[in-house]
Amino acid sequence: MNTNEINYTVTGNSARARINSYHGCDTSLEHHKGAKNSDIATLKWNERRNILEDEQNQGDFKSRFAIGFEVEKNRFHRGAVVEYPLFAGFETDSSCGYEAVTNILPLLPRGKWRNKVFNMMHEARTIIEDEYSPSNRRCGGHITVSVDGMNGYELMDAMRKNCGILLALFRHRLGNQYCNKNITMRHERNSRRRVRMMGGRHHKYTVAKPMTHALEFRLPSRFQSVKQMMRRYEMMYVIVDHSINSPRGSHKSLLKKLKPILMSMYEQDESKVLEMMELAESFRKTIISNKIIPQTQRWIDPNNQMSDFWDRDCVRQY
Repeated sequence: MNTNEINYTVTGNSARARINSYHGCDTSLEHHKGAKNSDIATLKWNERRNILEDEQNQGDFKSRFAIGFEVEKNRFHRGAVVEYPLFAGFETDSSCGYEAVTNILPLLPRGKWRNKVFNMMHEARTIIEDEYSPSNRRCGGHITVSVDGMNGYELMDAMRKNCGILLALFRHRLGNQYCNKNITMRHERNSRRRVRMMGGRHHKYTVAKPMTHALEFRLPSRFQSVKQMMRRYEMMYVIVDHSINSPRGSHKSLLKKLKPILMSMYEQDESKVLEMMELAESFRKTIISNKIIPQTQRWIDPNNQMSDFWDRDCVRQY
């Protein structure tokens, strides 16, 4: 083991190698800390703005951005429930059956440190891949992101206008009662007066749930492959980086940064990618205006059941 770079290994904690009760995982491992100079040596100067010196461990570095995933499955592959560097542990899940919860991971640009994160995903492929551990449409793929020095509400405010692509990609989940509340990611702090949120309020079953130090996106669909997890990781880095470091950047520039990732997601089908980018623009208009527009109605309100919901700030616009 090279002590001059960060290394991810198992801990020997038996609780991480068995299925625990709901919320029974030990989430103490923070993999976004402890990097060395060699881990970040290839990063460009503008990418290093997201790398911080670790004040608690002089000479080490930590990632300004962090991410975590929940991998929900109907069942796990026989013999696959062992400790992995990627996962904090396994637990039961009421909606799907079981889930694997990752440790707190660094959210990074391309480079040596990110390659080590991706290697952990490959090591856990028998849990992530549907080929081994199957899932169905009842399963979700929650993604939690955090930014050093920001709480969940601040992060939601910073990111919401750039989340049209997430609503576009996971539009089929907007009909799921466990993740379709507060579609436009609003809260009372960002309004001078009380504004009713599209889809209603609920402390848990929202598109994005603010927490003390993080923001949990509940909308994403299940994880079915390692490649899928890697692409979503890359996508979230671009969205978070653009939202935090280029707050006045255009939405078109964000989509331009995301296009190579989307092309990989859709097997280089450019027509499909352009369709998703166009739909992302439409969902962005809905997020900013808090109004349903024709291009988003079929996903948000297909049966025209929300006519008695809207107040003056939430009127349908056709």
